[in-house]
Amino acid sequence: MKSQRHSAIRELLVKATVTNQDELRRKLAGRGIHVTQATLSRDIRELKLMKGPTGYALPVVPDGEDDLPEIASVLQDFGLEVRQAQNLLIVLTTMGGAQPVAASIDSEDWEEVVGTIAGDNTVLIICQDNRRAEVLRSRIEAYIA
Repeated sequence: MKSQRHSAIRELLVKATVTNQDELRRKLAGRGIHVTQATLSRDIRELKLMKGPTGYALPVVPDGEDDLPEIASVLQDFGLEVRQAQNLLIVLTTMGGAQPVAASIDSEDWEEVVGTIAGDNTVLIICQDNRRAEVLRSRIEAYIA
């Protein structure tokens, strides 16, 4: 469903000017795709849409460039350690590495993650519960190692 929604958004932006989220939501609804504002905001972020004076536009990506580095690569490059405190995880990174790690985790759209907050060398990951935090901690540890 997500890939169909993303394709519909791309197609709408190629064919017409879309000036705001509500207009985009209405155009999607006209195609039978009903989304919440939160889902639409997430789609806009994931598609890296740009908003200019005339409305939303698709990003210009040079040939051969990936959108974001794979999470494994980012965690291997910047991740140092992961610690768990109940449903919270703390990922210690190299100085300046927290932002790319948090962005990569957010882009993965893992069901265990409620949200992330990044400082300079620390990422706070909020999970739904202790069990999901343990699962995610194990996954991240495997990437860091």
